[in-house]
Amino acid sequence: MNTFGERLKISTFGESHGSGVGCIIDGMPSNIKVDLGFIQNEINRRKGGLNLYSTQRKEDDIIEILSGVFEEYTTGTPIGIFIKNGNAKSSDYDDIKDLFRPSHADFTYFHKYGIRDYRGGGRSSARESIARVASGAFAKLLLNEFDIKIKSGIYSIGGIECNNINFDYAMESEIKSLDIDIEEKQKEMIMKAKQNHDSIGGVALLCASNIPIGLGEPLYYKLDSAIGALMLGLNGVKAVEIGNGVESSKIFGSQNNDEITNSGFLSNNSGGMLGGISNGDKIIIKVHFKPTPSIFKSQKTTTTTNKETILNLKGRHDPCIAIRGSIVAESMLALIIADMLLLNASSNIKYLKQIYK
Repeated sequence: MNTFGERLKISTFGESHGSGVGCIIDGMPSNIKVDLGFIQNEINRRKGGLNLYSTQRKEDDIIEILSGVFEEYTTGTPIGIFIKNGNAKSSDYDDIKDLFRPSHADFTYFHKYGIRDYRGGGRSSARESIARVASGAFAKLLLNEFDIKIKSGIYSIGGIECNNINFDYAMESEIKSLDIDIEEKQKEMIMKAKQNHDSIGGVALLCASNIPIGLGEPLYYKLDSAIGALMLGLNGVKAVEIGNGVESSKIFGSQNNDEITNSGFLSNNSGGMLGGISNGDKIIIKVHFKPTPSIFKSQKTTTTTNKETILNLKGRHDPCIAIRGSIVAESMLALIIADMLLLNASSNIKYLKQIYK
C-alpha cells in the first residue's frame, strides 16, 4: 500500500534514483493559506549534505506544487507535489546489483516482487520520506489554524541520553539534539561510528501540544495505534514508546496512573492518550531508529541466485538515520493528528448542528 489516512489521505510515489519523488494529498480543506516559505523550510530541515553527521548526497529539494492550490490558498481538491532527484549516483550500486545488502529491504522486495531495483534501494529507500515531510508541512498549516504545535529532537544517540529537554535548541543543533550539554558527546559517538566505517542508532522525542480532547477512533483507529503503525512504517524504526512507554511495565499502577484534578492531570505517564483517545494533555512519543544498515565494513551476504559472497558497499549514507528521521517522524505525527482532527469533525452531531444551523 502506498496510501495512508482516513479523511486526510496521503499517497506517495517515486524511487531513490528515479526522476523524483512526490505525493498526492487528498482531503485537505479549502481556504487554508499556503505558506511556500514554511513548506520549503520543512523540506530543508530534512536535507542531507549539510554537515558531517548526515549523508553527503546533496539535493536541491525544491518543491513543485502541481495542483490543489490557487492564489496561495488550498482549493479543497487533491494537492499534487513533486520533488526532483538531481544528485543520484546510480553507478555507486553497479557492483552490487545482484547482491543483497544485509538488513536492507533488498532481500524481501526481491522475493516479494521478483525485481531487483539496486539503485539505492529504489522504492524502499528513505528518499521516499521527503514526500511525507512535504505532506506533513501541509498538515501543519491545517494544525496551525487550531494552534496545535508539533516539535521533535534527538533524545538519545547510542544510549547517550539528553537530560535537559529543549525543543527550541534542537532546531539549532546540527544533530537536532535536545540538550546542549549532551550534544558534543552524542556528536563524538556519531563520528566514532563513522570513522570506524560503521553506524549508530538513536531515539527521537516528539511532542504535540494544545491537543483537544477527543482525537482518536475506538476501537480500530485509535490515536495511539495509528501513531504506532505509521511510525513503524518509517525506514529504520524498530520501536515506538508513548508516554512512560517501556518504563510503565516496570512499576506499580499507583506510580503510573495520572491523577486528575479540576485543573487537569497531575502527571502525563499516559503520553496524552487514554483508551486510544487524546485527553487534552501533551502527546509525548519516543521513536527508536536502528543503526543505518549501509555501512562500509565487509559483510557476508548472498546473491539473487543464492550464492554466498562478500559485500563491500560504496555510496553516501547517514551514519545515524535518527537525525533526519526525527523530522520525518514529526511530519508523520502532524499528518496523524490532522487526520484525526478531520475525523472528529464528523463524529459529534452537536458540532455538525452548530456548523449548519
